[in-house]
Amino acid sequence: MSDIKSLISEIYPSATFEEGECLLVNVDDKDWHAVAEKLKNDSRLAFDVLTAVVGMDWKESLGVLYYLTSTSHDWNVICVKVTAPDREKPFIHTVSDIWKVANFQEREVYDFFGIRFINHPDMRRFFLRNDWKGHPLLKDYDTNPELNPIPEKDEEGEDDTVMYVETTDGKIEERPGKVFEKDDYVVNFGPQHPSTHGVMRFRAAVDGETIKKVDVVSGYIHRGMEKMSESYTYPQILHFTDRMDYMSAHMNRHCLCACIEKALGIEVPRRAQVIRTMMDELMRISSHLLAFGCTAMDLGATTAFFYGFREREMVLDIFEKTCGARMSMNYNVIGGVIADLHPDFEKDVCHLIEIMPSRLKEYHQVFTGNIIAMNRLKNVGILKEEEAINYAVTGPSGRGSGWSCDCRKKHPYACYGEVDFEEVLEYGCDSYARYMVRMREIEQSCKILSQLLDLLPAEGDIRAQVPKVIKLPAGRWYTQVEASRGTFGVFIESIGEKTPYRVHFQSPCFNLVGVMDLTCTGYMIADLITIGAALDFVIPDIDR
Repeated sequence: MSDIKSLISEIYPSATFEEGECLLVNVDDKDWHAVAEKLKNDSRLAFDVLTAVVGMDWKESLGVLYYLTSTSHDWNVICVKVTAPDREKPFIHTVSDIWKVANFQEREVYDFFGIRFINHPDMRRFFLRNDWKGHPLLKDYDTNPELNPIPEKDEEGEDDTVMYVETTDGKIEERPGKVFEKDDYVVNFGPQHPSTHGVMRFRAAVDGETIKKVDVVSGYIHRGMEKMSESYTYPQILHFTDRMDYMSAHMNRHCLCACIEKALGIEVPRRAQVIRTMMDELMRISSHLLAFGCTAMDLGATTAFFYGFREREMVLDIFEKTCGARMSMNYNVIGGVIADLHPDFEKDVCHLIEIMPSRLKEYHQVFTGNIIAMNRLKNVGILKEEEAINYAVTGPSGRGSGWSCDCRKKHPYACYGEVDFEEVLEYGCDSYARYMVRMREIEQSCKILSQLLDLLPAEGDIRAQVPKVIKLPAGRWYTQVEASRGTFGVFIESIGEKTPYRVHFQSPCFNLVGVMDLTCTGYMIADLITIGAALDFVIPDIDR
């Protein structure tokens, strides 16, 4: 860490530092863009991944925390704090030209905090309508619907966008922008359409059957989880995580619990750690089986859809016996798990592991090797490795581009450092490669589960002792896990009270949908369905 501090001080002598869970660097906004370029491009630092962008309201000021990761230097992580000079008219320089993932991330910050990003190409709201009054994550935002009524206008100006450009004399000039060209023919996909995998809307400019541009329109199911978290105690916010990517429910909740446990210094009992890891891998199998079935269904292969659901039901049966539910399990709690395993758990998991190899062969026979499936998937939706890194596309979609980014390998947690498994990589960079990563990861999950059955203690505590009233010490923490669709992160800032000051959920699907324009442009309208299916985003994970 001292080496990183000295290198940062060398490229930016004005830097000040704060110690904590990870190194925090204070950077003046006027210097931020230049410093960001050096942080990414200086080979001694090489912070090539923008992991998370967290908008903050510290009451006296507004700002952003940028979490950066260096994949070439042991996946080191730092946090850069940039404060807007003026709270009443907050502006911060964009880094969306340096890390492409910042495009949507900064739009989210603008939407909820009102911070405008200088030189950002498309300063529209992301979740809320453009005519929405106020910015809901500000501490002084009044949530009374009578004072902030929902707009009733028929036209919300969805094609209206602006850029804020800094002139040579230091003034900020507002310039009108445009989403589509005047003569573009725009087609709507969604928001209510099976192939959008939820309530998501894509506006596509087309030239005949060829896609020219895709505009992502989100916000149809937004539930305000981050805002609500500020009013609830830590145990009360746990259930939110099951309801984001519901196919990563165990992993998401595991991440939030682990973040809280790290802040409190709680050691989770051995039996609970093994159970958590096993539940995560069962969840991964369930998710990938659903992805297989839905990809097949989106391409018209109805039979394959039922094949995938056949084995997925077995996983859900295992969950139901132990957790009492099949989807929103609410199983992980602070300090461990809420209940011990069902007596049939080990027998059922052994049976699942035993039959999966033959069932995977069936999947490949009925769908993977089908000439129509290969023609629809191969060389469609190209996402090169450098693009995956630039857009922070992790999980099977990132590994389908040859990017080694598995959080279980890079930052082992729970029991992942004790088991032998392969990080599955494919190098086709297309929809077929992303599909094949998921199929091969099912094999690896079975391999992990087989080893964990041997590691599972016959008895022992399933929960650590935790205070009746949980108060995190003042500070900030960020924790990541490998969810079904990529790296899921939880940020918590505490001021020492029983409710968090700020919670941010950095979901992998938010980044996945960020490459829809990149991966769809130049392909056919029908390919948009294929590309979305292979990216496998889940809308509630975006629209939190």
